[in-house]
Amino acid sequence: MNAPVRFTSFAAPALRIAIATDAWAPQVNGVVRTLAATVSELTSRGYAVELITPERFLTVPMPSYRSIRLAIAPQFSARRMLNGFAPDIVHIATEGPIGWSARAWCIARGVPFTTAFHTRFPDYAALRTGISAERFWPIMRRFHRPARAVMVATASLETELAERGIAHTRRWSRGIDQAQFVPVGETLPEIDALPRPILLNVGRVALEKGLEAFLDADVPGSKVVIGEGPALDDLRVRYPGVHFLGPRSGAALAAAYRSADCFVFPSRTDTFGLVIIEALACGVPVAALPVAGPLDIVGPQGRGPDGTLPATVGALDDDLGRAIATALRCDRQAAAVIGARYSWARATDQFLAALGDAVGDGAAGAVSQKVAEPA
Repeated sequence: MNAPVRFTSFAAPALRIAIATDAWAPQVNGVVRTLAATVSELTSRGYAVELITPERFLTVPMPSYRSIRLAIAPQFSARRMLNGFAPDIVHIATEGPIGWSARAWCIARGVPFTTAFHTRFPDYAALRTGISAERFWPIMRRFHRPARAVMVATASLETELAERGIAHTRRWSRGIDQAQFVPVGETLPEIDALPRPILLNVGRVALEKGLEAFLDADVPGSKVVIGEGPALDDLRVRYPGVHFLGPRSGAALAAAYRSADCFVFPSRTDTFGLVIIEALACGVPVAALPVAGPLDIVGPQGRGPDGTLPATVGALDDDLGRAIATALRCDRQAAAVIGARYSWARATDQFLAALGDAVGDGAAGAVSQKVAEPA
């Protein structure tokens, strides 16, 4: 097992934060990217942060998803790590073995904790097991009930969870690397050479992402998929005309976005869609289904969630082909403007506000008020 992952800073504030998560590198997904960016922000501000992640445990591959590794019996090791760090508050990011172990420690010790609803676990589990998603919601309610707050990325998810009996939510939006995801810069040659329009999807190549709705859409141009996952080999065989480029990150990912004419997001199960705001920030209009996440970012009419943008930045439609056709006529400059509104600094302000309220003594410092989510 690796050495403890602990971040400290000279003259750190009193608040000591432990973050427990079953999702961490080398996984590539929105949860990991959100946590990594948040930890970077926290440590740059001088907070002491302890990470309780799978790399600190013996792990086994998750059934049907071997790239995700689950900690084996993490209760005792997690207890030792948390005892040693003595956090003022624990943030539990996932409902996996590490998350349950941290939850048990917090309850036993009377340490306040927050949780996050990053992933529609009931929907994912239903897709992979054939069992109704309704059977998994009681587990979600049980897991999140003792938390001081459940952090969610969007207003629509707040409403949905309240209807499911999880009402003690706080907003925690998302951000982008504002130096990297910009509309002007290099493009990706292997995409530029393809027939236009170029339709791009970025993300985990998995059953729950609804990629077939995109790949089956009868639209002109070239379809490009960036990412890896358990469905990649199967989809490559079934859709030989689609360009599966594998994973890209950093500058190469930003270049891929800028090469596209439209970003297509076919998922019905994501709670936000970090790749949506990255694509927008690179000046790429978005085509998606009218579900939570796209509705909260692009808005039902493509002019933002409150409908006040002067130009359309995307299109939402249950007919994905129609959404793509409309999005191709949208304003790239306006897309870049709305994407640039999202910052990790602002998202971390929200995170700290929720932690400070959960601790109850204002220990999160100056950030004690609820910060508005970007439009």
